[in-house]
Amino acid sequence: MSTIKEKLFTSIIESTNAGNDKVTVVGVGQVGLACAFSILSKKISSDVVLIDVLKDKLKGEMLDLQHGSSFLENAKVNASTDFAASAGSKICIVTAGARQREGETRLDLVQRNTEIFKGIIPKLVQHSPNTILLIVSNPVDILTYVAWKLSGLPKNRVIGSGTHLDSARFRFLIAQKFNIAPTSVHSWIIGEHGDTSVPVWSGVNIAGVRLRDIDPTVGTECDQEKWNEIHKQVISSAYEVIKLKGYTSWAIGLACANLTSAILRNSNQIHAVSTLVCGFHGIEHEVFLSLPCSLCIDGIACVVEQSLTCEERQMLHTSANTMTNSIKNLKI
Repeated sequence: MSTIKEKLFTSIIESTNAGNDKVTVVGVGQVGLACAFSILSKKISSDVVLIDVLKDKLKGEMLDLQHGSSFLENAKVNASTDFAASAGSKICIVTAGARQREGETRLDLVQRNTEIFKGIIPKLVQHSPNTILLIVSNPVDILTYVAWKLSGLPKNRVIGSGTHLDSARFRFLIAQKFNIAPTSVHSWIIGEHGDTSVPVWSGVNIAGVRLRDIDPTVGTECDQEKWNEIHKQVISSAYEVIKLKGYTSWAIGLACANLTSAILRNSNQIHAVSTLVCGFHGIEHEVFLSLPCSLCIDGIACVVEQSLTCEERQMLHTSANTMTNSIKNLKI
């Protein structure tokens, strides 16, 4: 006897191709879920897979998202503890790792999360050899380096979320002072996603007008309006949010969705993401730090080498030295 499905549908193809927008998110903590939800709600991918070791929570989050699929243009949402479910992913977003505790720096997390990555990265690449890795786990610059080493992928296909969110925070805080939209502020944070990040004050502009053309002291210790306090706020932003609610989630989720969109849509948009910086701005160390990068379907297409002041360049080298010292004794 024929089933209702067999009576209703007449198949005319033997197999289907799910396309190239499959995204796997590893880790269903607050950050992973914010990434997945942002990607789904913005309709960036129609095929999202969640991977985690917590079987019950994983299934619960999957069901919760699946129940809302009618409001997400019928996106496909799956979840599994088996990395085989990630097979064929165009992008694998890694958010798994030990959570940053209150008062703990991102660098304190390094070896703990390196050990976790040893059980994640090789499995992702095994099932999706052509994938692009987007690393979000902290300390993101070091773990992007770790992922690069563990994966064997070319440098353009291993990307850290880096200072993409720091730059967004920077623009938001500057915009508040002018009472304008953050998207109308053009400014960059480069270097480490952390305490040695570099605010490129020399390039901050509104509609092409550089703030330093109006006042050369903007962002310096001599600045009467104390614009340099904004960078301090950027650095402390995550710590403040963690102190208040226990973790960060929504902003980084939206930031990752933005990066995912740029890659899948082959937009060539320029974002500050963590990449191998050896050879740029005189850096000789094999480390990952954020610089403005053009993102395309193959990952990072090119890196923009900005015109930095001597002070900004020195700060970037301090970032590089910090990363070099942090990976010296890493057991990968």
